[in-house]
Amino acid sequence: MSVIGIDFGNESCYIAVARAGGIETITNDYSLRATPSCVAFGENTRILGVAAKNQMVTNMKNTIWGFKKLLGRSFRSPLVQKEVQAFPFPVIEMPDGSIGVRVYYGGEEQTFSIQQVTAMLFTKLKEIAEAALHTKVCDCVISVPSYFTDAERHALLDAAAIAGFNVLRILNEPAAVGLAYGIYHQDLPPPEEKPRNVIFIDCGQSTTQVAVCAFNKGKLKMLSCLADPNLGGRDFDNELALHFAADFKKRYNIDPMNDKRAWLRLLTEVEKLKKQMSANSNELPMNIECFMEEKDVSARMKRADFEKLTENLLRRVHHLMRSCLQDSGLRVEDVHSVEIVGGSSRIPAIKQSIQETFRKPPSTTLNQDEAVSRGCALQCAMLSPAFKVRDFSISDVQMYPITLKWLGPDSEDGEMEVFPVNHQVPFSKMLTFYRKEPFTLQAVYSGNIPYHNPVIGEFKIDNITPTAEGESPKIKVKVRVNMNGVFKVASASLVEKKGAEEMEQDAASPSAMEETEDGKTPKSNTTVPNTNAASDDSQKNGPVGENDVPMDEKNDKQDQEKPNHMDGNGAEEGETKPERKGKKAKLVLKTVDLPITSTVCQLSKDVINDLVERESKMVMHDRQEKERIDARNAVEEYVYEMRNRISDDLQEFIASNDREKFMQFLDETENWLYDEGENCKKSVYVTRRQDLQKHGDPVVARKKEFDERPLCFDQLGGGLQQVRKALDLFAQGDEKYNHIDAEDMKKVEKALQEKEAWLDKAFNSLSNLPKEKNPPILAQQIRAEKQALDNVVMPILNKPKPKVEPPPAPKSEGGEAPSAESPASEAPDGASAASSKMDVDQ
Repeated sequence: MSVIGIDFGNESCYIAVARAGGIETITNDYSLRATPSCVAFGENTRILGVAAKNQMVTNMKNTIWGFKKLLGRSFRSPLVQKEVQAFPFPVIEMPDGSIGVRVYYGGEEQTFSIQQVTAMLFTKLKEIAEAALHTKVCDCVISVPSYFTDAERHALLDAAAIAGFNVLRILNEPAAVGLAYGIYHQDLPPPEEKPRNVIFIDCGQSTTQVAVCAFNKGKLKMLSCLADPNLGGRDFDNELALHFAADFKKRYNIDPMNDKRAWLRLLTEVEKLKKQMSANSNELPMNIECFMEEKDVSARMKRADFEKLTENLLRRVHHLMRSCLQDSGLRVEDVHSVEIVGGSSRIPAIKQSIQETFRKPPSTTLNQDEAVSRGCALQCAMLSPAFKVRDFSISDVQMYPITLKWLGPDSEDGEMEVFPVNHQVPFSKMLTFYRKEPFTLQAVYSGNIPYHNPVIGEFKIDNITPTAEGESPKIKVKVRVNMNGVFKVASASLVEKKGAEEMEQDAASPSAMEETEDGKTPKSNTTVPNTNAASDDSQKNGPVGENDVPMDEKNDKQDQEKPNHMDGNGAEEGETKPERKGKKAKLVLKTVDLPITSTVCQLSKDVINDLVERESKMVMHDRQEKERIDARNAVEEYVYEMRNRISDDLQEFIASNDREKFMQFLDETENWLYDEGENCKKSVYVTRRQDLQKHGDPVVARKKEFDERPLCFDQLGGGLQQVRKALDLFAQGDEKYNHIDAEDMKKVEKALQEKEAWLDKAFNSLSNLPKEKNPPILAQQIRAEKQALDNVVMPILNKPKPKVEPPPAPKSEGGEAPSAESPASEAPDGASAASSKMDVDQ
């Protein structure tokens, strides 16, 4: 079982896997670690990843890129309208207000949603992982920017489901980087000591994120996290491109901004120039051949001019870092180190800004490109039962405040901020309402957020009726931001008061959960249902509290005050316990689960199932198309190879008339490939190649036989010489073979005579054979004769000599053999031990 972590970037994706006791990054089919976030469409197939990026300029209207910024957004969003202006491919509004892209695929125009395009990229990443690991891959953790909203996270989960992934968790990129940092540092302070504060700055292709984390041994707590969704490496590229576009318009009288293809080429070249300026402060050239209107253009720039040109962007980076530090409540002196990741963090001006802001040099102990994917792989291994990983808990923060709105009892609207900015995530809260009829809760993002639609979703709670006395029953609602950063109403329950006798009658009810009057729940087997479509929240390192529901102190206090109206956290008041003589009667509470209908920005199960089936069909079609193209390429390759060889090393092995016919067949096949054979089925190409091989393979076989025969004859002749030499030694009485029976040696001599006769005959039959004729004896037959000879003679010639038993030692006069351990002084006449042994031998 393999688990992977995916860094889903706007420009590139990285895949990391946990195996062999560590984390490693997977390379794709081009032996690259980075797989471009590009999806292209040909006439009959999809082109994904590196291949799609390589033909972006030539197939720009059918190549989709930059779609991460469109995921989960509405078409009329101002940010989307700004993004669409830079795309050369058509982007349209779907009937539900979402975004779609129109491409030419399968011989017709087709429209795909952003979730489908993202799923296509995930399909490619899954294919890369399975090819590298040689096993099926299903479980994964995918990273997202910290500013992603519920709609964007739901859209990502939908895309992953379409691709066949089981997402164990969506992990914010700063948290992934923090995990990759913290789990490998064994010198972190213990929990009872002051934590180590580390700042992580992630400057990516389209986003800059700054996070302040507090580390203790085995624990990460996010203190603050800020992001600028519209500040990244591409913005630096755009500033350079605009500068050079104005320069080219002035000097060459061309405007690249009016030509999408020229603009893409310019962006590619200025990105290369930007990387060169990061390593070199001298003035550097930029040259583009045949840029527009068949004109070659050139320009020059040095790092100082680049920094002046992008001064406003650098100022935004500085402001983001200062704001994040201020939100965390820390001083510069409290910061242990500043870690940088992301490709754009290599810009020297950004490093200098970090130095000036935090008075510390930026640290590059993490892999700037792969840190996010490695953190995701670690988290996936922690959540998978197949791996044993060191315990390390992650406490993230809520990026935007979440407010809950509702309609009051007297048609009065009410609202409450349930999760403020930088609130701990994952986290649950229990709210109490008083209602006589079903009601709806609306969750929205409050405050200043850079999004067109602040609504998260609506949650309708049904099956609410008045009590027997006509009063409003007590409704407890559990709201939660789960480990994926998704808000949901986890459960709703109606609390009924009942006496002990009534409870005994209802004890068999499977949906009831008992509570005492003070609100504390005794142990029971009741399970709170998960009514939302989001992923399971169970996490071994999550916070715990009453009923495994984390509650803050303010919420507990408000629940204990028990006001007689709904204020967001209200409860009942005026409850009394009935008394009996001699024994106090206990009033108990019965809790009944209520159904919740959620309306969120998420695809329904039926729609996802249809899209899964459609994606599976496209994957199958891609596989069949690849096999068809491979078969066609095999025919084309065979034509070119045999044409060259027939005129070169195979020329002597084919008759002149056969060569002319074969060359004509090869030329006809080549013309057929580029005419009526352009789009044939795989079986047609296979049949065509087999017809070619009927002519070419015998020629190749004759050449192969001609090359192998001399070696085979040498091996057989050498074996015969060795056997003849052994027979001569036997005849001379050589001690090497004097233990072999004469009958066995006759068998050896007979085998020798038979093989020598066969060799003479074979050699004579092949000596005058023309090269263009098929040989009557093949190299394989010669090897078989050599093996037959070895099978007969080798067991005889290699027969081991019989072992000779050593003679028994003579006995002494006393009837006992002399001891080998007798000292030399005991030898007769004072002789040495050695001379004593010599006397015995005599």
